Amino acid sequence: MLLKTFGWSFAITAAGLALAGVLWGWQGLAIVAILSVLEISLSFDNAVINAGILRKMNAFWQKIFLTVGILIAVFGMRLVFPIVIVAITAKLGPLEAVDLAINNKARYEELVTAAHPAIAAFGGMFLLMIFLDFIFEDRDIKWLAWLEKPLARLGKLETLSTVVALVVLLITATTLATAVPVHDGVGTVDKATTVLLAGIGGLVTYLIVGGISGFFEDRLEQEEEEAEEEAEKASAKGGPSVVGLAGKAAFFLFLYLEVIDASFSFDGVIGAFAITNDIFVMALGLGIGAMYIRSLTVFLVRKGTLDDYVYLEHGAHYAIGALAVILLITIKHEISEVVTGLIGVVLIGLSFWSSVVRNRKEAGPGDGSGAKAEVSSGV
Repeated sequence: MLLKTFGWSFAITAAGLALAGVLWGWQGLAIVAILSVLEISLSFDNAVINAGILRKMNAFWQKIFLTVGILIAVFGMRLVFPIVIVAITAKLGPLEAVDLAINNKARYEELVTAAHPAIAAFGGMFLLMIFLDFIFEDRDIKWLAWLEKPLARLGKLETLSTVVALVVLLITATTLATAVPVHDGVGTVDKATTVLLAGIGGLVTYLIVGGISGFFEDRLEQEEEEAEEEAEKASAKGGPSVVGLAGKAAFFLFLYLEVIDASFSFDGVIGAFAITNDIFVMALGLGIGAMYIRSLTVFLVRKGTLDDYVYLEHGAHYAIGALAVILLITIKHEISEVVTGLIGVVLIGLSFWSSVVRNRKEAGPGDGSGAKAEVSSGV
């Protein structure tokens, strides 16, 4: 199963490294390999989050996620997105931006770096909303019960996540964004308005995409609960079938997955400029890493890992919250990608360890058969 799931990732890695060696020599090969590892370390929590959504889809949509999805991730976010950002912020045409990326790499890097406050605000707010909606929801299974129980009670206020996110954005815009260091480190610039607009854009994007996908997901669950009755109605009246609704639900969940992946990729794309300013080397290295994240997502789904290790989703969402805060802080202050990656790995590692401890306790006397619906680790 391991080879079946990761086979394409292994093949693309071999082909990508070979191509890098031919085009850019040993130095280019080494940079591509480093970027791949960087992407995997920064996005491991992304795989866990994606798995929680992808397991609701059938095999067809899982395959779409691995094929069409990876094309969007590699060519869309790792190659086209930085060029679009430069074109918009520098008010250049698409062809001019491409020419700049190829022939004037230093200027291209400078323009992408200048756009970082807007990128960080958009991605940070989107990821922050994912975290807030998770932490304010009342769940049967709780990891940090001492924290999650009171937050779940507060979460009964329907608009609390949005209010908290807007307050965070306002604080960020009026503190971190008022004196952003310029590219050469000499002087500062006021980016408050840019950060506010980009942050609101990230919030609105989350509400629209998340709301639509949630709507169709709820519809799908209703259909599954009344499958037999709805099937009879569909055949008798020619109405929409369960398959049709499942297709709509899966499509919008797929769209939601791609937006999440885009938000996760922001820090990787920006961080990659610390290693290289060659857009093609960057796209190849980050693309290989993105392929592994997608394969890992499918592996987690097919192995039922999230069902076996129930706190993994919690750890991943806490990692998302940390990444959102880090993205907002990087509007003004530089934070190493190593720190960002380690925080995510540590949080997911702790949640995995807590899951193992829980499973051992339940496998003890009585075999956990009488376990209550609500389980807390007490961490």
